[in-house]
Order: sequence, then C-alpha cells, then structure tokens
Amino acid sequence: MAMGRSVDDWMTSAEEDEWSLMMKKVASFHHKHDFAGNNGHDMGYRIALTVEELGELAAAVTKGKPIEECAEEMADIMILLMGHSLAMEIDLKAAFEAKYERIMKRPAIRGRLGIRVTEYTGE
Repeated sequence: MAMGRSVDDWMTSAEEDEWSLMMKKVASFHHKHDFAGNNGHDMGYRIALTVEELGELAAAVTKGKPIEECAEEMADIMILLMGHSLAMEIDLKAAFEAKYERIMKRPAIRGRLGIRVTEYTGE
C-alpha cells in the first residue's frame, strides 16, 4: 500500500486535479483546527465520529428527510474518510483504485436482503 501524505504535505502540494484539490481542502480543515495536536487524528475517536455520522445518514434516509439532508450526511462521511487517510497517512486514491480492480472481478451474489458483491460465498 502506497503511503499517503501528511496534512502539511497536502497543503503545499502543487497538484490541481480534482482529487488533490479535495484532499487539500480536507487538509486545510485539519490544519485550521489542529486536529493532529488536539486528538483529532486518534483513530478510535475518528471511528466513533464515523459511526455517529452513519447513524445520521441512516436516520435521514429512513425518516424520508429531503435528499439535500441525505447528501449533506454523505458529504460528512466522505470528508471524515478523507480525514482518516490524512490521520493515517494512507494514499486513499491508490487504495480506492486497488480495491476497485478487485471488486470489478467479483460476481454478484443474491442474499436475503439483496445483491452483494463480496468474496463471501455463504459456505
């Protein structure tokens, strides 16, 4: 797995592709609030925040909230995941590309609740 960049590395990056611009924004947010210096890069804490945000998305969907609220909750989760990659210095784009290659080779499996694309076969 390719190593990612630190907050400072992203903030000084000259790259201008869409992914890099998004990562720079998340890095700027982390820098502004000094997440690294204020326990904001602790993964236990970050996972708890992610669970909280997933709950907010689930509530927005199941309660039939406006699609804009669902989109906002999805954005919260995306920003958190991008921040996780900063906290752990993981190259999230490279991880995405590697995972995408793997999942595209998997067959769909119909379970009780719908289609899954997984290595799990139920055996």
